[in-house]
Amino acid sequence: MTKRTEKVLMPLIAVFLGFLLGSIIVISTGRSPVSMFSAMIRAVTGIDLVNGMSFNPRYIGEFIIQSMPIILTGLAFAFASRTGLFSIGAEGQLMVGSLAATAVSLLVVAPAAVHVPLVLLAALLAGALWGGIPGLLKARFNVHEVVVTIMMNYIAFHLNNFTILNVFGSVDRVKTAFFPQSALLKDPMLESLTNGSRLNWGFVPVILALLAFSFIINKTTFGYSLRAVGYNKEAARYAGMKVNRNIILSMMIAGAFAGLAGAVITNGTFNFGRALPASEGYGFDGIAVALVGANEASGILFAGLLFGMLKAAQPLMQSQGIPKEIVGIIQASIVLFVAMQYGIKMILDKLASKKNASAEGGQE
Repeated sequence: MTKRTEKVLMPLIAVFLGFLLGSIIVISTGRSPVSMFSAMIRAVTGIDLVNGMSFNPRYIGEFIIQSMPIILTGLAFAFASRTGLFSIGAEGQLMVGSLAATAVSLLVVAPAAVHVPLVLLAALLAGALWGGIPGLLKARFNVHEVVVTIMMNYIAFHLNNFTILNVFGSVDRVKTAFFPQSALLKDPMLESLTNGSRLNWGFVPVILALLAFSFIINKTTFGYSLRAVGYNKEAARYAGMKVNRNIILSMMIAGAFAGLAGAVITNGTFNFGRALPASEGYGFDGIAVALVGANEASGILFAGLLFGMLKAAQPLMQSQGIPKEIVGIIQASIVLFVAMQYGIKMILDKLASKKNASAEGGQE
């Protein structure tokens, strides 16, 4: 099996096994897996296979909305991972990106052509600065990035809530005032095309982020030096590469992707800043998306759409009596089987060798 084939085949097997396990659990609860899969198909295509093939484009819009932020947080984790860093700080970076987007939305007065880019830029910079802190501590003092990013997630959470409630003057202790129209990614045309869904222009920065990720990592000398640091830090240093600088920049770029996700949620899905009762889990979903997508832009896109589909299908499953926990079980199972890919590969290699041996025996 070639490495290219393996990169594609292993995640597909993991996804298949995850759905198989989910189906078995659904059957054990006395429900039909057909209902589960029909809910997933409806979430992606808008077609209701159960009730007369009716079509509702609203489901497509909501499916895309669910996918966008986890694709961006998947890029955030993957970018750091390609430099040999295990950053789990996308959740906090997303929150500070959302907070920066809120500040620019409420405090800046400008036409939409200027206001929206300023909102996205503020979120990018905020996420980059928040990601740069653990990068700096790792590069200068060898403080482990996992510990720092976990702590900074909590700091970002409380900083967001304090600022929303006390600086921006939330009236209902939940959200800020509504943003001006000039700051929003929403568009009545997209909403009407998808029967009133929350679909917005946030998919444009998501596509640009995917292209930027792929270009930086695969097409630039900077990306080559990042990958070299990820493969072997000491060898990269011996070759004259600036390892510490690459670590910091890698964490900053990763943070920028996650910060952008904050703007996409705040100015696209919603139109106000929010005080959060708890972490929403976008950053941790992004880790799963990156692992399933093998830290490649194309893989992250498809994995993000897969996980977005599961999230969008969850209420549809519940309406058919399927427990909402099934979605979490399928997601966790897929990640588990991805983690077991070396064992799966070993089984496949043994089956292939047995097949070859029996073929050779038959020829004799």
